Amino acid sequence: MPKTQRKKPVKAKDIKPKTLKVKAVTVKPVKVGRKKVAAKKLPVIPMAPSQADVLDRLYAVVMSRVDADPAVSHSARLLSRGRGKVAQKFGEEAVECLIEAVSGTPEALIAESADVLYHLIVVWVSCGISPDKVWAELSRREGISGIAEKAARPKPLLAALKPGTSKIP
Repeated sequence: MPKTQRKKPVKAKDIKPKTLKVKAVTVKPVKVGRKKVAAKKLPVIPMAPSQADVLDRLYAVVMSRVDADPAVSHSARLLSRGRGKVAQKFGEEAVECLIEAVSGTPEALIAESADVLYHLIVVWVSCGISPDKVWAELSRREGISGIAEKAARPKPLLAALKPGTSKIP
């Protein structure tokens, strides 16, 4: 029997970034509190379709497992436990991702990030949300400063009733 060859582990220093053509978009000034944030040119970095398509394919696989046997499919097992358990599992994976981000191990962070994306897609399936809705929301926000986008959101009722009690900006 032939020995299986192990691939040499990839190190972060060995990864050479590909050159991407980047266009810039102008962000309109916005009033944040009493300050007016000036307009800036921000780069828009294109993502190759093959990179984004993997999430759509993963969504299709999870959707195909909705009625599958939970004994055979991990996605079916997660979905059969209900939305609360699906959300709990996503939260656990998100915390693991954050731990790896702090630990500084790129390979572990990459693996945990993939877990987070998979479990987020399971949450979407559980809640009846398709990726195209999320992609449309991201497209709507494209070219808008994060500060401007957040400032334009409606304030939660609790924050309106109790000044100074909101999430960290």
